[in-house]
Amino acid sequence: MPVIGKVHSVESLGAVDGPGLRCVVFLQGCPMRCRYCHNPDMWDPGLGHEMDSAEVVHRVLRLRPYFRSSGGLTLSGGEPLMQAPFALEILRGCKQAGIHTALDTCGFYLDADVEECLRHTDLVLLDVKHSDPDRHKALTGHHMDRVLRFIEVLKQTGTAVWVRHVVVPGWTDREEDLRALLRMVAGLPGLQRVELLPYHSMARDKWEALGVPYPLGDVEPPEDELMARLRAVVAATIPAGG
Repeated sequence: MPVIGKVHSVESLGAVDGPGLRCVVFLQGCPMRCRYCHNPDMWDPGLGHEMDSAEVVHRVLRLRPYFRSSGGLTLSGGEPLMQAPFALEILRGCKQAGIHTALDTCGFYLDADVEECLRHTDLVLLDVKHSDPDRHKALTGHHMDRVLRFIEVLKQTGTAVWVRHVVVPGWTDREEDLRALLRMVAGLPGLQRVELLPYHSMARDKWEALGVPYPLGDVEPPEDELMARLRAVVAATIPAGG
């Protein structure tokens, strides 16, 4: 039965949110307030436009010829599991149609609907913000207890996982913190890669448009040398990492 939800936007053919060409559906709403967030316009769950899950699935299926053998659907946000019943029906519908499904999440939510979502998800893109509890709270506004529980569930399900981690100078660029993060996810049986993404400030205009001061105004993107050094740590620890 179709479920009504809030959608921020749809990217018909994305190439960076999972394997192959993908239809990326950005769901509205997110509980975290990451200091480097590049989609602050997705925070408010009351915004976005209403769609029913069947309409979303139909839109994805129309793009099936472009997916070929490696593409599919990616649910992103915001935090898509903030609307878990809506996300579930989209994932279920696409999975039943033979479409590869990916879920881009920070791992904040975990309940029966979320666990059912994972049963219809081929790949989890897990955005891990920090490995240190205190710095995680300072960076996102929330403790990381929920994230750790989510990781434990992924250990049980064995779902394929790509871990993503944004390298923010002065916040997430310490080698010891990265090594702690790698230890935290190393037990995931479905772990396929760890992606380190360089921080950028391109969302500054979005923050200012919302009337919210951009908190990392004096932070510059990480230098190539730093990214290379941290990626070498990943590659030495998790051979599939990148």
